[in-house]
Amino acid sequence: MEEKKMYYKGKPKYQLTPKTSDWMHELFNNQSVVKGLVERYGSPINVHHLPSFNNNCEMYKQVFESYGLKYRIFYARKANKSRGLVKQAFASGIGVDTASFKELEQSLALGGNSENLVLTAAIKTEPQIELAIKNGVPIILDNEDECVLTQAIAKRIGQKANVGFRISGFTVDQEKLYSRFGFDVDEVANFIASYVGENKSFDMLSVTGLHFHLDGYSTYQRSVSLVASVQIFSRLKEKGYAMSFIDIGGGILMNYLEDEKEWNTFNEQLKKSVLEDSNDITFNNNGLGFRLEDSHLRGKLNTYPFFNAINKESFIREVLDFVDTQSGLSVASLLVKNGVELRIEPGRSLLDQVGMTIAKVIHRKKDAKGQWLVGLEMNMSQMMSSSADFLLDPFMLYNSEVEKNENVDVFFTGAYCLERDVLLKRKITLPRLPAIGEYVAFVNTAGYMMHFFETEAHLFELSSNLMFTGSNEKLSFFQFIDDAKIALEQ
Repeated sequence: MEEKKMYYKGKPKYQLTPKTSDWMHELFNNQSVVKGLVERYGSPINVHHLPSFNNNCEMYKQVFESYGLKYRIFYARKANKSRGLVKQAFASGIGVDTASFKELEQSLALGGNSENLVLTAAIKTEPQIELAIKNGVPIILDNEDECVLTQAIAKRIGQKANVGFRISGFTVDQEKLYSRFGFDVDEVANFIASYVGENKSFDMLSVTGLHFHLDGYSTYQRSVSLVASVQIFSRLKEKGYAMSFIDIGGGILMNYLEDEKEWNTFNEQLKKSVLEDSNDITFNNNGLGFRLEDSHLRGKLNTYPFFNAINKESFIREVLDFVDTQSGLSVASLLVKNGVELRIEPGRSLLDQVGMTIAKVIHRKKDAKGQWLVGLEMNMSQMMSSSADFLLDPFMLYNSEVEKNENVDVFFTGAYCLERDVLLKRKITLPRLPAIGEYVAFVNTAGYMMHFFETEAHLFELSSNLMFTGSNEKLSFFQFIDDAKIALEQ
């Protein structure tokens, strides 16, 4: 959609143009609605577009069905805490992966059950496990201590626990992949056969599947690990265990950017600027992971790989099309032959094009270096991941047409009393200096950016989350639902 004169994408020295959707531009073009939402709910607001979430669910379903696979999709709730997305997941016919007591409790209250929930928490407490067992929710066990605890709770309440075993340590090209999670792949089958089942130590555990989640984004590693998992699955099935699924977790790449050339240019220019000690791209020469040591470039870009030609459905197809040299069959054919239900737990990729964060301009100032700092009514924890920066160009929503292009360079800063509360590390070029009360929109923030590290430091209120169902009618304030008011069933 062509940009209107009332809003502009920021144009840094090396642009990173984000993929956007029509619903985002519709909101940009209706600033009276934006103003009403911010005045009602405070700054920042997180807007979630539910039809886009549903579209992502349908895309994954179509991929699996094209292979004739049995499958289940579980939305990784840790990627975004909004209730409305949980309800939409169930409405879209997929499940929810929960990683804490509260996530599980709330997901049950929002319509979850034994068929559409799973508990994968890294640390499992007694209340979590008991809640899962009582509701028949599968528990993915990570270690022997969890087996002991789950056995004790199941025995106490007189109800068997439906469990899967998380595995790790797959060998790929003669290298054993490290993970702090899961049972070792070379030992898990013997452990289950020796200790789990009737007349064994863990006779209250009913094993139905295997689970793994690999660090990084290699489709090749996933394919090789999936082949190894099928072999373990078959061995356990032969021993009489009611094996039904293999879950390959999440970490499915998505693509944030329109142009691969922009991404490559930015990477090369950032490295060059750090190497030449002439960095005018980022705030205070931040190398985003690169550094200059003894006149040599060290480190690597410490961000998500924002451009990916292979992403979402094509990522899954690469995993499934891989041919196992031993059997001569593709991974998909192996799954069908062995009666395996394939499960995935995507978070970020199910939230592609689903959300954006909008914040209000509070002040403008020049620092001691003569740089314009534009203070927004939000803080860095409200758009923060575990990486060095969020590398998407933002959109500036002006309250009047820009008559003269000033090409002013700015940095957006937040409300924490920390020098490092700079919301984007890149210098952003705008057609004019923002005015107090205007808005900045950061697009595609629903996956991990909105909530994963959000805090209430300084006793700031948490950001408001709004659900937008979309409509063919004229956009209005009343089409947005306050997520906090979505009712939980008693």
